[in-house]
Amino acid sequence: MPSSSETGPVVAIVGGGVSGAAVGYHLARTGLFRTGDIVIFEPRELLGAGLAYDSVEPAHRINVPSTRMSLLPNDPEHFQRWIDENDALANDADARADSGALFPRRGLFGVYMNAMVRTFVGDGAIRHVRRRLMRAEQQHGRWHLVDDAGEAIVADFLVIATSHPAPAAPEPLASVLAGHPRFVADPTLPHALAGIGAEDRVLIVGNGLTSADVVAALGLAGHIGRITTISRRGLRSRGHPPSVQEPFGDFLSSPVETASGLVKRVRAAITAAATEGLTWHAVIDRVRGQGEALWRGLPVAERRRIARHLRPFWDVHRFRVAPQVEAASENAIASGRMDVLAGSVAGVSVVDSAINCRLRLSRSHRLIERDFDAVVVTTGPGHGGILRSQPLLSGLAAKGYLAIDPTGLGLACSDLSEAVGPAGEATPSLFIAGPLARGTFGELMGLPQVTEHAIFVADRLAEAVLAGFPAVRRLHRM
Repeated sequence: MPSSSETGPVVAIVGGGVSGAAVGYHLARTGLFRTGDIVIFEPRELLGAGLAYDSVEPAHRINVPSTRMSLLPNDPEHFQRWIDENDALANDADARADSGALFPRRGLFGVYMNAMVRTFVGDGAIRHVRRRLMRAEQQHGRWHLVDDAGEAIVADFLVIATSHPAPAAPEPLASVLAGHPRFVADPTLPHALAGIGAEDRVLIVGNGLTSADVVAALGLAGHIGRITTISRRGLRSRGHPPSVQEPFGDFLSSPVETASGLVKRVRAAITAAATEGLTWHAVIDRVRGQGEALWRGLPVAERRRIARHLRPFWDVHRFRVAPQVEAASENAIASGRMDVLAGSVAGVSVVDSAINCRLRLSRSHRLIERDFDAVVVTTGPGHGGILRSQPLLSGLAAKGYLAIDPTGLGLACSDLSEAVGPAGEATPSLFIAGPLARGTFGELMGLPQVTEHAIFVADRLAEAVLAGFPAVRRLHRM
Protein backbone atom coordinates (compact mmCIF):
# COMPACT_ATOMS: atom_id res chain seq x y z
CA MET A 1 0.00 0.00 0.00
CA PRO A 2 1.43 3.44 -0.86
CA SER A 3 2.33 5.72 2.02
CA SER A 4 -0.04 8.53 2.87
CA SER A 5 2.54 11.10 1.82
CA GLU A 6 2.47 9.56 -1.69
CA THR A 7 -1.29 9.28 -1.98
CA GLY A 8 -2.20 12.56 -0.32
CA PRO A 9 -4.32 13.07 2.80
CA VAL A 10 -7.69 11.33 3.13
CA VAL A 11 -10.33 12.57 5.59
CA ALA A 12 -13.28 10.35 6.53
CA ILE A 13 -16.27 12.09 8.11
CA VAL A 14 -18.85 10.00 9.96
CA GLY A 15 -22.26 11.66 9.71
CA GLY A 16 -23.53 13.90 6.96
CA GLY A 17 -25.88 16.17 8.88
CA VAL A 18 -25.18 19.87 9.28
CA SER A 19 -21.95 19.32 11.23
CA GLY A 20 -20.39 16.66 9.01
CA ALA A 21 -21.48 18.27 5.75
CA ALA A 22 -20.20 21.67 6.91
CA VAL A 23 -16.80 20.21 7.83
CA GLY A 24 -16.60 18.57 4.41
CA TYR A 25 -17.74 21.74 2.63
CA HIS A 26 -15.18 23.97 4.32
CA LEU A 27 -12.42 21.39 3.84
CA ALA A 28 -13.19 21.16 0.13
CA ARG A 29 -12.90 24.93 -0.17
CA THR A 30 -9.27 24.80 1.03
CA GLY A 31 -8.12 23.08 -2.17
CA LEU A 32 -5.79 20.81 -0.17
CA PHE A 33 -7.39 17.53 -1.23
CA ARG A 34 -7.39 15.42 -4.36
CA THR A 35 -10.60 14.22 -5.97
CA GLY A 36 -12.56 11.96 -3.65
CA ASP A 37 -10.20 12.26 -0.68
CA ILE A 38 -12.89 13.86 1.51
CA VAL A 39 -15.29 11.01 2.26
CA ILE A 40 -18.61 11.48 4.09
CA PHE A 41 -20.37 8.39 5.42
CA GLU A 42 -24.08 9.22 5.50
CA PRO A 43 -26.88 6.74 4.64
CA ARG A 44 -29.40 9.49 3.87
CA GLU A 45 -29.73 10.77 0.33
CA LEU A 46 -29.39 14.42 1.35
CA LEU A 47 -26.08 15.62 2.72
CA GLY A 48 -26.51 18.42 5.23
CA ALA A 49 -30.02 17.55 6.39
CA GLY A 50 -29.33 14.98 9.08
CA LEU A 51 -31.90 14.25 11.75
CA ALA A 52 -32.82 17.89 12.36
CA TYR A 53 -33.51 19.02 8.78
CA ASP A 54 -34.61 15.81 7.07
CA SER A 55 -38.21 16.28 8.20
CA VAL A 56 -41.04 15.83 5.71
CA GLU A 57 -43.64 17.04 8.22
CA PRO A 58 -45.09 20.35 6.97
CA ALA A 59 -45.75 21.60 10.52
CA HIS A 60 -42.03 21.45 11.42
CA ARG A 61 -40.32 24.81 10.99
CA ILE A 62 -36.90 26.24 11.65
CA ASN A 63 -36.99 27.86 15.06
CA VAL A 64 -34.98 30.99 14.22
CA PRO A 65 -35.64 33.48 11.41
CA SER A 66 -34.26 32.55 7.99
CA THR A 67 -31.94 35.59 8.01
CA ARG A 68 -29.97 33.98 10.86
CA MET A 69 -29.57 30.54 9.29
CA SER A 70 -26.53 29.99 7.08
CA LEU A 71 -23.75 27.55 6.24
CA LEU A 72 -21.51 30.64 6.20
CA PRO A 73 -21.42 32.30 9.65
CA ASN A 74 -19.90 35.48 8.20
CA ASP A 75 -22.81 35.73 5.77
CA PRO A 76 -25.88 35.14 7.97
CA GLU A 77 -28.38 36.01 5.21
CA HIS A 78 -27.00 33.49 2.73
CA PHE A 79 -29.89 31.05 3.28
CA GLN A 80 -32.42 33.87 2.80
CA ARG A 81 -30.82 34.87 -0.50
CA TRP A 82 -30.89 31.24 -1.62
CA ILE A 83 -34.63 31.16 -0.80
CA ASP A 84 -35.22 34.29 -2.85
CA GLU A 85 -33.13 33.11 -5.79
CA ASN A 86 -34.94 29.76 -5.93
CA ASP A 87 -38.45 31.02 -5.08
CA ALA A 88 -38.33 28.32 -2.42
CA LEU A 89 -41.37 29.56 -0.46
CA ALA A 90 -43.78 29.53 -3.39
CA ASN A 91 -45.76 26.69 -1.79
CA ASP A 92 -45.42 27.81 1.82
CA ALA A 93 -47.89 30.63 2.39
CA ASP A 94 -47.58 30.33 6.19
CA ALA A 95 -43.81 30.86 6.36
CA ARG A 96 -44.07 34.54 7.29
CA ALA A 97 -44.81 35.27 10.94
CA ASP A 98 -46.74 38.31 12.19
CA SER A 99 -43.41 40.01 12.95
CA GLY A 100 -42.51 39.80 9.26
CA ALA A 101 -39.71 37.27 9.84
CA LEU A 102 -39.66 34.10 7.78
CA PHE A 103 -39.75 30.67 9.45
CA PRO A 104 -39.73 28.18 6.54
CA ARG A 105 -40.43 24.49 6.89
CA ARG A 106 -37.51 22.76 8.50
CA GLY A 107 -36.83 20.43 5.60
CA LEU A 108 -36.08 23.41 3.36
CA PHE A 109 -32.89 24.18 5.26
CA GLY A 110 -31.80 20.60 4.62
CA VAL A 111 -32.42 21.12 0.90
CA TYR A 112 -30.31 24.30 1.02
CA MET A 113 -27.46 22.55 2.85
CA ASN A 114 -27.53 19.70 0.36
CA ALA A 115 -27.48 22.12 -2.58
CA MET A 116 -24.38 23.80 -1.18
CA VAL A 117 -22.45 20.60 -0.46
CA ARG A 118 -23.56 18.87 -3.68
CA THR A 119 -21.47 21.38 -5.63
CA PHE A 120 -18.39 19.63 -4.28
CA VAL A 121 -19.91 16.17 -4.60
CA GLY A 122 -20.69 16.90 -8.24
CA ASP A 123 -17.11 17.87 -9.10
CA GLY A 124 -15.70 14.92 -7.14
CA ALA A 125 -14.06 16.87 -4.33
CA ILE A 126 -16.34 15.15 -1.79
CA ARG A 127 -17.30 11.47 -1.99
CA HIS A 128 -20.67 10.63 -0.46
CA VAL A 129 -20.80 7.01 0.75
CA ARG A 130 -24.41 6.08 1.56
CA ARG A 131 -23.49 3.48 4.14
CA ARG A 132 -22.81 3.36 7.87
CA LEU A 133 -19.25 3.14 9.10
CA MET A 134 -19.03 0.17 11.46
CA ARG A 135 -15.39 -0.29 12.47
CA ALA A 136 -12.24 1.79 12.71
CA GLU A 137 -8.76 0.60 13.62
CA GLN A 138 -5.56 2.59 13.63
CA GLN A 139 -2.65 0.81 11.96
CA HIS A 140 0.72 2.39 11.18
CA GLY A 141 -0.67 5.87 11.76
CA ARG A 142 -3.69 5.51 9.45
CA TRP A 143 -7.34 4.63 10.03
CA HIS A 144 -8.58 1.38 8.47
CA LEU A 145 -12.34 1.70 8.11
CA VAL A 146 -15.05 -0.83 7.29
CA ASP A 147 -18.67 0.05 6.47
CA ASP A 148 -21.86 -1.99 6.81
CA ALA A 149 -21.43 -3.41 3.30
CA GLY A 150 -18.00 -4.75 4.17
CA GLU A 151 -16.24 -2.16 2.01
CA ALA A 152 -12.93 -0.86 3.39
CA ILE A 153 -11.05 2.38 2.96
CA VAL A 154 -7.95 3.86 4.58
CA ALA A 155 -7.93 7.42 5.90
CA ASP A 156 -5.41 9.67 7.57
CA PHE A 157 -7.98 11.57 9.62
CA LEU A 158 -11.32 10.52 11.06
CA VAL A 159 -14.03 13.01 12.07
CA ILE A 160 -16.99 11.92 14.20
CA ALA A 161 -19.88 14.24 13.37
CA THR A 162 -22.81 12.12 14.47
CA SER A 163 -25.52 13.45 16.77
CA HIS A 164 -26.91 12.33 20.09
CA PRO A 165 -28.98 9.15 20.23
CA ALA A 166 -32.76 9.30 20.09
CA PRO A 167 -34.59 9.91 23.38
CA ALA A 168 -34.83 7.03 25.79
CA ALA A 169 -38.37 6.33 26.93
CA PRO A 170 -38.91 6.31 30.72
CA GLU A 171 -38.79 2.77 32.04
CA PRO A 172 -42.49 2.47 33.01
CA LEU A 173 -43.40 3.28 29.40
CA ALA A 174 -40.70 1.29 27.65
CA SER A 175 -41.32 -1.92 29.59
CA VAL A 176 -45.12 -1.96 29.19
CA LEU A 177 -45.75 -0.27 25.85
CA ALA A 178 -42.98 -1.72 23.66
CA GLY A 179 -44.67 -2.82 20.46
CA HIS A 180 -47.92 -0.98 21.15
CA PRO A 181 -49.20 0.46 17.84
CA ARG A 182 -49.75 3.92 19.31
CA PHE A 183 -46.63 4.18 21.43
CA VAL A 184 -44.32 6.61 19.62
CA ALA A 185 -40.86 6.23 21.14
CA ASP A 186 -39.17 8.40 18.48
CA PRO A 187 -41.40 11.08 16.91
CA THR A 188 -38.57 12.27 14.64
CA LEU A 189 -39.04 9.25 12.38
CA PRO A 190 -41.01 9.89 9.17
CA HIS A 191 -44.78 9.54 9.63
CA ALA A 192 -44.28 8.59 13.28
CA LEU A 193 -47.64 10.12 14.27
CA ALA A 194 -49.65 8.58 11.46
CA GLY A 195 -51.27 5.99 13.75
CA ILE A 196 -52.82 8.58 16.08
CA GLY A 197 -56.51 9.17 15.41
CA ALA A 198 -58.24 12.55 15.26
CA GLU A 199 -60.01 12.10 18.61
CA ASP A 200 -57.32 10.11 20.44
CA ARG A 201 -56.36 11.18 23.92
CA VAL A 202 -52.61 11.79 23.74
CA LEU A 203 -49.92 11.89 26.43
CA ILE A 204 -46.72 13.67 25.38
CA VAL A 205 -43.78 12.99 27.71
CA GLY A 206 -41.54 16.06 27.50
CA ASN A 207 -42.27 19.77 27.05
CA GLY A 208 -39.47 21.05 24.83
CA LEU A 209 -39.21 21.88 21.14
CA THR A 210 -40.05 18.37 19.98
CA SER A 211 -43.18 18.36 22.12
CA ALA A 212 -44.30 21.62 20.52
CA ASP A 213 -43.58 20.14 17.09
CA VAL A 214 -45.77 17.13 17.90
CA VAL A 215 -48.67 19.34 18.99
CA ALA A 216 -48.36 21.40 15.80
CA ALA A 217 -48.13 18.31 13.59
CA LEU A 218 -51.17 16.73 15.23
CA GLY A 219 -53.13 19.96 14.82
CA LEU A 220 -52.26 20.26 11.14
CA ALA A 221 -53.40 16.67 10.65
CA GLY A 222 -56.82 17.50 12.13
CA HIS A 223 -56.37 16.14 15.64
CA ILE A 224 -59.07 17.42 18.05
CA GLY A 225 -58.60 15.05 20.99
CA ARG A 226 -57.29 16.00 24.42
CA ILE A 227 -53.53 16.37 24.90
CA THR A 228 -51.59 16.16 28.17
CA THR A 229 -47.91 17.09 28.24
CA ILE A 230 -45.73 16.26 31.21
CA SER A 231 -42.15 16.95 32.26
CA ARG A 232 -40.44 17.10 35.63
CA ARG A 233 -40.54 20.88 35.84
CA GLY A 234 -43.41 21.58 33.49
CA LEU A 235 -41.27 24.05 31.54
CA ARG A 236 -42.26 24.75 27.94
CA SER A 237 -39.97 26.17 25.29
CA ARG A 238 -40.51 29.92 24.95
CA GLY A 239 -41.26 31.93 21.85
CA HIS A 240 -39.54 34.79 20.07
CA PRO A 241 -39.73 38.49 21.03
CA PRO A 242 -42.37 40.59 19.27
CA SER A 243 -39.67 42.57 17.43
CA VAL A 244 -35.96 42.29 16.66
CA GLN A 245 -33.66 43.17 19.56
CA GLU A 246 -29.91 43.53 19.69
CA PRO A 247 -28.12 41.33 22.25
CA PHE A 248 -27.81 43.03 25.64
CA GLY A 249 -25.26 42.71 28.42
CA ASP A 250 -21.61 41.75 28.87
CA PHE A 251 -20.54 38.55 30.60
CA LEU A 252 -16.88 38.43 29.61
CA SER A 253 -15.25 41.64 30.82
CA SER A 254 -15.34 40.36 34.42
CA PRO A 255 -16.14 36.65 33.99
CA VAL A 256 -17.77 34.61 36.72
CA GLU A 257 -16.36 31.31 37.94
CA THR A 258 -19.46 29.67 39.40
CA ALA A 259 -22.83 28.56 38.11
CA SER A 260 -24.64 30.56 40.79
CA GLY A 261 -22.62 33.65 39.92
CA LEU A 262 -23.60 33.32 36.28
CA VAL A 263 -27.28 33.02 37.20
CA LYS A 264 -27.09 36.18 39.31
CA ARG A 265 -25.37 38.05 36.50
CA VAL A 266 -28.02 36.96 33.97
CA ARG A 267 -30.87 37.96 36.27
CA ALA A 268 -29.30 41.37 36.87
CA ALA A 269 -28.86 41.88 33.13
CA ILE A 270 -32.52 40.99 32.49
CA THR A 271 -33.57 43.59 35.06
CA ALA A 272 -31.31 46.19 33.43
CA ALA A 273 -32.60 45.28 29.97
CA ALA A 274 -36.18 45.83 31.09
CA THR A 275 -35.38 49.46 31.99
CA GLU A 276 -34.42 49.97 28.34
CA GLY A 277 -37.57 48.35 27.02
CA LEU A 278 -35.91 45.04 26.15
CA THR A 279 -37.08 41.54 27.03
CA TRP A 280 -35.09 38.63 28.44
CA HIS A 281 -34.52 37.43 24.87
CA ALA A 282 -31.84 40.08 24.31
CA VAL A 283 -29.88 38.93 27.38
CA ILE A 284 -30.08 35.23 26.51
CA ASP A 285 -28.91 36.08 22.98
CA ARG A 286 -25.83 37.74 24.48
CA VAL A 287 -25.15 34.75 26.73
CA ARG A 288 -25.46 32.50 23.70
CA GLY A 289 -23.07 34.65 21.67
CA GLN A 290 -20.48 34.61 24.46
CA GLY A 291 -21.36 31.06 25.47
CA GLU A 292 -18.20 29.24 24.42
CA ALA A 293 -15.90 31.65 26.26
CA LEU A 294 -18.17 31.61 29.32
CA TRP A 295 -18.35 27.82 29.37
CA ARG A 296 -14.65 27.25 28.89
CA GLY A 297 -13.87 29.74 31.65
CA LEU A 298 -15.78 27.69 34.21
CA PRO A 299 -14.19 24.87 36.23
CA VAL A 300 -15.40 21.41 35.32
CA ALA A 301 -17.31 21.10 38.61
CA GLU A 302 -19.31 24.24 37.76
CA ARG A 303 -20.00 22.99 34.23
CA ARG A 304 -21.42 19.85 35.81
CA ARG A 305 -23.70 21.93 38.04
CA ILE A 306 -25.01 23.79 35.03
CA ALA A 307 -25.60 20.56 33.11
CA ARG A 308 -27.33 18.92 36.07
CA HIS A 309 -29.41 21.78 37.45
CA LEU A 310 -29.66 24.65 34.97
CA ARG A 311 -29.76 23.03 31.53
CA PRO A 312 -33.58 22.60 31.46
CA PHE A 313 -34.04 26.31 32.22
CA TRP A 314 -31.45 27.29 29.62
CA ASP A 315 -32.96 25.04 26.98
CA VAL A 316 -36.48 26.48 27.20
CA HIS A 317 -35.15 30.05 26.84
CA ARG A 318 -32.39 29.35 24.34
CA PHE A 319 -34.27 27.00 21.97
CA ARG A 320 -37.30 29.05 20.99
CA VAL A 321 -40.40 27.89 19.22
CA ALA A 322 -41.27 29.21 15.77
CA PRO A 323 -44.33 31.50 16.02
CA GLN A 324 -46.47 29.17 13.90
CA VAL A 325 -45.58 26.20 16.13
CA GLU A 326 -46.05 28.23 19.31
CA ALA A 327 -49.52 29.30 18.16
CA ALA A 328 -50.61 25.65 17.84
CA SER A 329 -49.81 24.96 21.50
CA GLU A 330 -51.23 28.26 22.74
CA ASN A 331 -54.50 27.66 20.88
CA ALA A 332 -54.77 24.13 22.26
CA ILE A 333 -54.24 25.39 25.81
CA ALA A 334 -56.65 28.33 25.41
CA SER A 335 -59.39 26.04 24.11
CA GLY A 336 -58.99 23.71 27.09
CA ARG A 337 -57.89 20.86 24.85
CA MET A 338 -54.36 20.69 26.23
CA ASP A 339 -52.89 20.90 29.70
CA VAL A 340 -49.26 21.03 30.83
CA LEU A 341 -48.20 19.17 33.96
CA ALA A 342 -45.03 19.15 36.06
CA GLY A 343 -44.41 15.57 37.05
CA SER A 344 -43.38 12.12 35.87
CA VAL A 345 -44.87 8.82 34.80
CA ALA A 346 -45.08 6.55 37.84
CA GLY A 347 -46.78 3.57 36.27
CA VAL A 348 -48.46 2.26 33.13
CA SER A 349 -50.96 -0.46 32.33
CA VAL A 350 -53.02 -1.35 29.28
CA VAL A 351 -56.70 -1.96 30.00
CA ASP A 352 -58.76 -3.02 26.99
CA SER A 353 -57.87 -0.40 24.36
CA ALA A 354 -56.82 2.31 26.83
CA ILE A 355 -53.34 3.13 28.14
CA ASN A 356 -53.76 3.87 31.85
CA CYS A 357 -51.00 6.11 33.23
CA ARG A 358 -50.33 7.03 36.84
CA LEU A 359 -48.74 10.46 36.90
CA ARG A 360 -46.83 11.75 39.94
CA LEU A 361 -47.08 15.54 40.18
CA SER A 362 -43.79 17.20 41.09
CA ARG A 363 -44.91 19.87 43.53
CA SER A 364 -47.41 17.89 45.60
CA HIS A 365 -46.16 14.36 44.85
CA ARG A 366 -49.83 13.53 44.39
CA LEU A 367 -50.70 10.67 42.05
CA ILE A 368 -53.36 11.09 39.40
CA GLU A 369 -54.62 8.57 36.86
CA ARG A 370 -55.57 9.26 33.27
CA ASP A 371 -56.44 7.10 30.30
CA PHE A 372 -54.84 7.74 26.93
CA ASP A 373 -55.10 6.28 23.47
CA ALA A 374 -51.54 7.19 22.43
CA VAL A 375 -48.24 8.10 24.11
CA VAL A 376 -45.43 10.09 22.47
CA VAL A 377 -41.92 10.42 23.96
CA THR A 378 -40.17 13.78 23.41
CA THR A 379 -37.69 13.76 26.29
CA GLY A 380 -34.70 15.00 24.31
CA PRO A 381 -31.34 13.48 23.35
CA GLY A 382 -30.23 10.31 25.13
CA HIS A 383 -26.89 11.67 26.38
CA GLY A 384 -26.16 8.64 28.52
CA GLY A 385 -26.29 6.21 25.60
CA ILE A 386 -23.82 7.89 23.23
CA LEU A 387 -21.15 5.20 23.30
CA ARG A 388 -23.74 2.43 22.98
CA SER A 389 -25.64 4.10 20.15
CA GLN A 390 -23.62 2.62 17.29
CA PRO A 391 -20.93 -0.04 16.81
CA LEU A 392 -18.33 2.44 15.55
CA LEU A 393 -18.44 4.48 18.77
CA SER A 394 -18.55 1.50 21.11
CA GLY A 395 -15.62 -0.06 19.24
CA LEU A 396 -13.51 3.11 19.45
CA ALA A 397 -14.38 3.41 23.15
CA ALA A 398 -13.32 -0.20 23.78
CA LYS A 399 -9.96 0.56 22.15
CA GLY A 400 -9.45 3.57 24.41
CA TYR A 401 -10.03 6.33 21.85
CA LEU A 402 -13.35 7.71 23.15
CA ALA A 403 -14.84 8.61 26.52
CA ILE A 404 -17.84 10.54 27.77
CA ASP A 405 -17.09 14.15 28.63
CA PRO A 406 -17.03 14.89 32.39
CA THR A 407 -20.25 16.92 32.05
CA GLY A 408 -22.05 13.95 30.48
CA LEU A 409 -23.16 16.08 27.50
CA GLY A 410 -21.08 14.45 24.77
CA LEU A 411 -17.69 12.96 23.95
CA ALA A 412 -14.51 14.13 25.65
CA CYS A 413 -12.28 16.21 23.40
CA SER A 414 -9.36 18.61 23.65
CA ASP A 415 -9.35 22.35 23.01
CA LEU A 416 -8.45 21.44 19.41
CA SER A 417 -11.53 19.17 19.23
CA GLU A 418 -9.36 16.03 19.17
CA ALA A 419 -10.99 13.00 20.79
CA VAL A 420 -9.78 12.25 24.32
CA GLY A 421 -9.87 8.70 25.67
CA PRO A 422 -10.44 7.51 29.25
CA ALA A 423 -6.70 7.79 30.00
CA GLY A 424 -6.88 11.52 29.22
CA GLU A 425 -4.80 11.31 26.04
CA ALA A 426 -5.88 12.99 22.81
CA THR A 427 -5.65 11.28 19.42
CA PRO A 428 -4.40 13.94 16.95
CA SER A 429 -5.99 12.28 13.91
CA LEU A 430 -9.44 11.72 15.48
CA PHE A 431 -11.74 14.75 15.73
CA ILE A 432 -15.18 15.40 17.23
CA ALA A 433 -17.38 17.87 15.33
CA GLY A 434 -20.78 19.26 16.25
CA PRO A 435 -23.08 18.65 19.22
CA LEU A 436 -21.05 15.75 20.64
CA ALA A 437 -18.25 18.26 21.39
CA ARG A 438 -20.48 20.50 23.50
CA GLY A 439 -19.01 19.30 26.80
CA THR A 440 -15.78 21.10 25.86
CA PHE A 441 -17.06 23.94 23.70
CA GLY A 442 -20.42 24.73 25.30
CA GLU A 443 -23.24 25.95 23.06
CA LEU A 444 -23.17 23.55 20.09
CA MET A 445 -26.79 22.63 19.53
CA GLY A 446 -27.89 25.29 17.07
CA LEU A 447 -26.74 27.54 14.26
CA PRO A 448 -24.50 29.49 13.90
CA GLN A 449 -22.44 27.80 16.63
CA VAL A 450 -22.57 24.44 14.83
CA THR A 451 -21.29 25.90 11.57
CA GLU A 452 -18.66 27.97 13.39
CA HIS A 453 -17.39 24.83 15.09
CA ALA A 454 -17.36 23.00 11.75
CA ILE A 455 -15.07 25.71 10.36
CA PHE A 456 -12.90 25.41 13.47
CA VAL A 457 -12.52 21.64 12.93
CA ALA A 458 -11.88 22.11 9.20
CA ASP A 459 -9.16 24.66 10.01
CA ARG A 460 -7.50 22.26 12.48
CA LEU A 461 -7.57 19.52 9.86
CA ALA A 462 -6.08 21.84 7.25
CA GLU A 463 -3.27 22.77 9.66
CA ALA A 464 -2.58 19.08 10.34
CA VAL A 465 -2.50 18.33 6.61
CA LEU A 466 -0.08 21.17 5.89
CA ALA A 467 2.14 20.09 8.79
CA GLY A 468 2.21 16.38 7.93
CA PHE A 469 2.12 16.25 4.14
CA PRO A 470 5.12 18.04 2.62
CA ALA A 471 3.91 17.59 -0.97
CA VAL A 472 0.59 19.26 -0.15
CA ARG A 473 2.41 22.04 1.68
CA ARG A 474 4.62 22.74 -1.34
CA LEU A 475 1.65 22.82 -3.71
CA HIS A 476 -0.33 25.05 -1.34
CA ARG A 477 2.48 27.62 -1.36
CA MET A 478 2.70 27.77 -5.16
